Amino acid sequence: MHGRAGQVRLGAGLVTGAAVTALLAAGGITYAVAQDSGSDSSKTPSADSADAGFARDMAVHHQQAVEMSYIVRDRTTDEEVRRLAYDIAQTQANQRGMLIGWLDLWGLPKVSARAPMTWMGMGGMAEAKDGALMPGMATNTELDKLRSLSGKQAEVFFLQLMTDHHKGGVHMAEGCVSKCAVGVEKRLAQGMVAAQESEIQLMAGMLKERGAAARP
Repeated sequence: MHGRAGQVRLGAGLVTGAAVTALLAAGGITYAVAQDSGSDSSKTPSADSADAGFARDMAVHHQQAVEMSYIVRDRTTDEEVRRLAYDIAQTQANQRGMLIGWLDLWGLPKVSARAPMTWMGMGGMAEAKDGALMPGMATNTELDKLRSLSGKQAEVFFLQLMTDHHKGGVHMAEGCVSKCAVGVEKRLAQGMVAAQESEIQLMAGMLKERGAAARP
């Protein structure tokens, strides 16, 4: 148990460290983005660019991960799951703030009339289903179910939902690594891929310890 808990802190700490580094000092985000994207308007991402699309969509995706983490925190007393949920909530809340901050810096809207993931060429494949706006996101029905469970049942369902959520997040972050133009945003996306893939493996072990597995 002690080794597993340390692994959680390390895996999540990698992303948290990246987020904190990007936020260090006043104007840290502004400076980093300005260095990568240039200061003239011709180099500012457009509203329909991959950079803006990723920032908008991942901010929404992250918000649900934060919500699920706080739900399970109140549904179990298991310290391993509560620690993982806390790490995910803190990391993704920090990253969400960065993404929204970049949209503000670029003078771009935080919402779009275009379907989610259109910037990845997936707009027609990402139709909302019971509140799940993007692949990997939990439905409203699943969130209600998580709120109704407690103890081991809540732990298992949370780990299954978050595994799906991370897989969707990894896919989207890989899209940004491939398509985004702003260097600091591409690096954040690459950090998301590495950290969330690590947590997927961690959660697979936690599910196995509880006699369960990820959903097919």
